[in-house]
Parts: sequence; structure tokens; C-alpha cells
Amino acid sequence: MTAILHGSQTATAPRSISAVTMSAVIVILPIALALICFAARLHIIELSPTTRAELLFALLLALMATGMPISIALGLSVLTYLFILSSVDPKMVGLKLFTSIDRFEIMAIPFFILAGNFLTAGGVARRMIDFATAMIGHWYGGLGLAGVVACALFAAISGSSVATVVGIGSIILPALMQQGYPPRFSAGVIATSGALGILFPPSINLVIFAVATSGMQPRGPTGAVVDSASIGQLFIAALIPGLMLAVMLGITTWYRAWKYDYPRMERVSWGECWKAFRESVWGLLLILLVLGGIYSGLFTPTEAAACAAVYAFFIAVFVYKGLKFSEVPAVLLKAASMSAMILYIITNAAVFSWLLTSEQIPQSMAGWMTAQGFGIVTFLFVTNIVLLAAGNFMDPAAITLIMAPILFPMAAALGVHPVHLGILMAVNMEVGLCHPPVGLNLYVASGITKMGITELTIAVLPWLLTMLIFLAMVTYIPALSLWLPHALGML
Repeated sequence: MTAILHGSQTATAPRSISAVTMSAVIVILPIALALICFAARLHIIELSPTTRAELLFALLLALMATGMPISIALGLSVLTYLFILSSVDPKMVGLKLFTSIDRFEIMAIPFFILAGNFLTAGGVARRMIDFATAMIGHWYGGLGLAGVVACALFAAISGSSVATVVGIGSIILPALMQQGYPPRFSAGVIATSGALGILFPPSINLVIFAVATSGMQPRGPTGAVVDSASIGQLFIAALIPGLMLAVMLGITTWYRAWKYDYPRMERVSWGECWKAFRESVWGLLLILLVLGGIYSGLFTPTEAAACAAVYAFFIAVFVYKGLKFSEVPAVLLKAASMSAMILYIITNAAVFSWLLTSEQIPQSMAGWMTAQGFGIVTFLFVTNIVLLAAGNFMDPAAITLIMAPILFPMAAALGVHPVHLGILMAVNMEVGLCHPPVGLNLYVASGITKMGITELTIAVLPWLLTMLIFLAMVTYIPALSLWLPHALGML
């Protein structure tokens, strides 16, 4: 017994020492970087502009590695750089913090979040599932396919990946397992299909991309100024890629259900299909309200978001009656909390991007890539690698806010259209939501299915591979993103 206990202690000791060492490195690294900055300030050492830029990014990553929230890490890294390494007046920080959110289009974010919360709590998701199940439930993997369709429909009215996974997953995942589908199949379908909320308009992430690049006017290959993409252009550009990805995820679901002979539901009558459609039509009309209103010129994307919030409240409380008046304050508080978190990240990320621009860092990187002879193919490949790597430890909104102002001037210099870049980043964010360690959809699905993250990671692999194939298609076939805006005269 003593020997066993002794062996157990010696086996766990290296792990403890390793954990302590890693913790010490994580704490010491930001301090060491700050000391280097102070040494440069005191002219003890000389740092080139390139080294200063590398220090800024290294400090940001080191602070995030300590577990510090991304928004605070952004603010501290910017302040450290401004006070120690830059000649820019630090008083500009307060001005930029205010002006970064003093934009009309940013108001679309809290309104779309509020609309998504009303829809999630108001029973719209259940009616979407009933409609999709009535239409295709009799196919192989019918209930799983219904989950994909319901996720696509709900994504098109909520604009949020998390809201889609919660709203659809909490209802259909228990139903899938009750019908005899394996837990891994069920979780894989919903965790990946829920990511459609990032791509389908009205995507909050596309709004963030438009906000992050708004006002930037980099130079193209011919020296002409390249304007940033508008929210309307990004919304319409995302329609074809969103539908394509939904179809590809559906094909993957159908094939695996056919291969392993998973259960099929009985075909329902046309009368039941019509009844399911009538039940869900109020939610489906929101798609027409938002997209039809924007592209008909009836209102702007921000006004569309406000109309969506009011409409979602109306159908949740008065039509479907799935939300009581006593529950409305809780929904408002939840939406306010999510909006405050995103807006706080936006303010700090805006200051970070302003610092990058004032120090000419993106322009220098674009010039370096051009001097090295990098073409569009290489740039897009490297962009995908960087974004997928960032998805391992960062939230999609933070990645977009940090990377969009950096990548946009570089993409413009090489001739990549800003709308193509926006859709490319959105697809990368979709993939990032579905793989560990920060894949938010995995954690949401884990909470619903009670499965571990490791098991869920294995479960999503077939659909994740499909998403990676789609990412390659979107990357190197720009027409997938640009054809529809061109056809409508928006580009």
C-alpha cells in the first residue's frame, strides 16, 4: 500500500511542477515585456519600429494568456504602448473610447441581440423545428436534417450563433436522442449548424466587421482608395455562402444517417405541413422584414434591427404567447448584459486599431508583403491559418475587431475585395466556434447534452471537415461572395 501511495505521489509530482512552471511563465512574461518597454523608454535599449509592433502584439497575447478578459487586455496593451513607446498623446484614448461607439450603425448590435433573445424565449425556435420536421423528417436522418434547416432559419432571424444553438439545440437535441440517434451524431449536427448564425444575415459578426473597418481608406494595387464594405453589402453577400454551407452540412448529415441506417420519421400529410407553416410564419416573416426592408431602401440596417426587436417582442408576447410580461425584464437584462460586453470589447478594440493605424503598422505589413512578392493566393492562405489559430483562444467578435483593421489594408493592397474579406472572416469564425479549446458552440452543446468537450470534439469532426472544405471554396472562389451584390448593383 505504501509503495502504491508513493508511486502515485511521484507520478503526480511532475504534473504539479509543470503546472506551477507554466503558471509562473504566464505571470512573468507580461512583466518581462513591460520591463523591456520601460528600458526602451529610458533609452537603455533601442527598438526598431518592427520590434515595437511585435512587442505590442506579444504584450496583448501575454495578457490574454493570464486569463485576463480580452477587452481589458486590449486596453492595457494600448496604454502601455502609448505611455512608454509612442509619442502619441495618451489623452487621445478617452476621445477614441467615446467616438468609437458614437456611430449610428453600432446601435444595430444591441437591437439584433434583443430580437434574438425575444425569439429564443418566445417559442419561435420550437415552431421552426416543427416546420422543418414536417417537410423533411421522413428522409434519412430526417430529424437531424430538420435541425440543420431550423438552425439556418433561426440564424436568419437572430443573427447570433449562440442564440441559434441554445434556441434550436435545447429542443431538438433531446428529441434526437429520444428518437434513437447516437448522442455524438446529435451533438455534431447542432453544434456545427448553429454556427450558421455568424454567416447568415442579419449576422452580428458582419456588423462588427463593417464597424471595425468603417472609415478606413487604404490604397489598392493601382493606388486608388478602397472603401470599406457596408453592412448592406455584407448581408446580401452572405446569402449564397450561407445557403451553400447549410446544404453541405445537410448532405453530410444525410450521408451519415444513410450510411449507418439511423431512424427515419413517418411522412406527414400536406395538411400537417401547411399547419406547421402557418404556426411558424410569424417567425419567417421576420426574415422578409429585415432583409426586404434593407434592400428595398425602406430603412437602414440599424433601423431594421430596431424593427426586428419590436416585432420579435410582439410575436413572442402577443402572438405565440411564449413569453410572459413578468419575464420581459429578465430578457431585457440578458440582452443588455450581452450588448455591454460586446460594446466594451468594441471600444477597446477601436483604440487598439487606432493605435495600429497611427503607428502605420498595417501599412508597413502590407508594404512588406508586396515587397516579398506575396500574391493573393498566399495572402489568403496565411489569413486563414492566422484566423483559425486565433479561433483556438479568442472570441469571434474580438478576432474580428482586432484582425479586420490589420487585414483590410493588406487585402486592399493586393486587390482582395473588402466584401470577400468580410465573408472569408465570417466563415473562419464559424469554424472557430466548433473546435476547442474556446469553441463556444461546443460548450453550449456540452451543457445541453452533458457530454465532455473531448467527446464533442470527436463528434463534430465530419461536419468540421465539411466546413473546412467550404472555407477553401469561399477563399479561392470570390464569386461565391461577390456575384449577388454585383448582380444587384451594390458593388
